[in-house]
This record gives sequence, structure tokens and C-alpha cells, in this order.
Amino acid sequence: MLWVDKYRPKTLDQAIVHQDIAQNLKKLVTEQDCPHLLFYGPSGSGKKTLIIALLRQVFGPGAEKVKVENRTWKVDAGSRTIDLELTTLSSANHVELSPSDVGFQDRYIVQEIIKEMAKNRPIDTKGKRGYKVLVLNEVDKLSREAQHSLRRTMEKYSASCRLILCCNSSSKVTEAIRSRCLNVRINAPTEEEVFNFVIIKVLEFIGKKEGLQLPSGFAARIAEKSNRSLRRAILSFETCRVQQYPFTSNQVIPPMDWEEYVAEIASDIMKEQSPKRLFQVRGKLYELLINCIPPEIVLKRLLYELLKRLDVELKHEICHWAAYYEHRMRLGQKAIFHLEVHEHLQGFPHHDIWMKIRQAPEMP
Repeated sequence: MLWVDKYRPKTLDQAIVHQDIAQNLKKLVTEQDCPHLLFYGPSGSGKKTLIIALLRQVFGPGAEKVKVENRTWKVDAGSRTIDLELTTLSSANHVELSPSDVGFQDRYIVQEIIKEMAKNRPIDTKGKRGYKVLVLNEVDKLSREAQHSLRRTMEKYSASCRLILCCNSSSKVTEAIRSRCLNVRINAPTEEEVFNFVIIKVLEFIGKKEGLQLPSGFAARIAEKSNRSLRRAILSFETCRVQQYPFTSNQVIPPMDWEEYVAEIASDIMKEQSPKRLFQVRGKLYELLINCIPPEIVLKRLLYELLKRLDVELKHEICHWAAYYEHRMRLGQKAIFHLEVHEHLQGFPHHDIWMKIRQAPEMP
């Protein structure tokens, strides 16, 4: 088991980060006044950890006895019947799934499958709650139709079902859903908290549990390169342990492979403008997508790498078009259409901008 899963706090009282939010959630459970919840915040900030601890607080240790299933449903889609396959994680009291995994057919998941699960009220025995909890991941990636269907489901089955929604950005969730939930913002640790031992404290805790000796300043270096993501810090720590132990004070903290790959793409864009090079860049973008790197993250990182290589006068326009294509990706279904570099050369209004990018000298 990865350390990031092995050392998740099992209860709200064990939370090291976001202790104030954990105590507020505990009060909700104690007062038996648990509404629908919407957890939102950047990746790696601790949303899932708090959700798992909350489920255990509500249902006890039984919430940890989960099984993974690949389930297939037959759904009526107008004039035809389609098969939808989805991976679910479930216990006796809750079900966790990601409706966005089925793409543009996500509305059928919400309309049929979630309703089916919500109808089945659990038997209230031994002081357990008389409702089931549905945990929906990546709600911000749901289509508008799916979100409207979800709003109706929340209203109709609120007596027998509670929804816990999880997403990175609440701005992509409709107001109708946000207004029916208690919104819980989970911030990434601030720069001050990173260096005031929040992430460092977690790394030292894990090192102590694993019986590892950490050189002075080693945990601080990992925290500095974590980009304020606790998950990333723990994964980097474990990677360092696999690569070399005992640790040394000057040991290299390895970067994420996909970040290096995006940096290569940025270099390719700058070096040469030719059909052959465009084809190579396109292949690398496909490689990132099939390895489950979110397209929005690819675009954001590519922008970051390009900005390091460009003149000041071009940076504003590049940011503008990055935002333009991020919005287009949100409206469309095939991210590669909006990421492909050759698309920028085929008659779009910013053709001249991309010509300037490829012709501009790299910044020192």
C-alpha cells in the first residue's frame, strides 16, 4: 500500500491538516444534522481524506469494509439501449463512483443509476443512520444535463440518501447544486504553512512510523518542491525512499515524469516548426492523455513552461489563448482537439501569435 493511503487519518480527530474543518464536520455528525456536502479545493489538499474520515465518523468501522466492482447497466437512451460500465467502491452504507468516467453519457448515470441506489434505504439498526451516502467524484466534470438531473435527484431522495460531492473547482458546478449543499472549501496549505511545518510535520510523522532517519532539512526540501500538495509531497518522499536509502542531505528530489514530458513538449514547440515536429508533439500529447493526466493540467503546465521561454510582450496573449482553449475543452468532449498544436496553424485568428512563439528566441 502506498504511504499516501496507508497513513490517511482514520477519524476526524486524527487529522493533522484542516483540524478546524474536521471538528466542524464532527459537530455536524454529533448533532445528527448532516446535509448534502460539497467538498472543493485543489488536488492534493485533503478532500478525500476528510470524506473517508467523515464516513467512518458517521457509520463506524464498517465504512472501511469496501469492495470494488466493475458494474454494467443497460440504460434506455431514447430509441436504443446502451451498456454503461462503471467502477464503484461500496460498503454497506455508502457507494462511491465517478459519473464523469462515462463521458458524454454521464446524464444516464445520474438519471438511472444514482436514482436506483438512492431508492434503497438501509435498515437503521444498532444506532446507525437511516440513510445511504453517495460519494460522487469529479462533479465539476459532469455535463450540464447531468448536473440538472443530479439536482432533481438530490431533492427527490433527500430522505433516504445524502450526497457528498467532491471536485477541484466549484465554479464549474451549477448554482442549483451548490445552493443545495453545505459548501466546504479545502485549501491547499499556504506558502507560510508549508514552511511552518504543516507538510514537514506529516513527512516526519510518516518517517517515524516507517523507522526512517531523515537528514536535517530533507523534509523541508520535499515540502518546497511539493507545490503545496500534501499528496505530492508524500509520493515524492516514498519515491526518494525507493531510489536511495539511507537518505543524504543533498539527495535529488525527483520531479514528476509528466512534468518533464510537458517541458519537452514546450521545448519542441520552440525549437522547430515543421510537419514532422508537429506530429511528434501530437503523439506526446496523446501519450499524456492515455496515461490519465487531466487535459486541463497539461494545458496549464504547458502554459507555465512556455511563459518561462517567451518575451514579456507575448505572455499576455498566450495566457489569453490558454484560457480560451481551457473554456473550449470544458464545452467539448475530446480534449485532444483543443490541445493539438497543429490546430493553432490552421486559420485560427491567433495564427500570428503561434508563429511568434516558434520564432521567438528562448529567454536566458
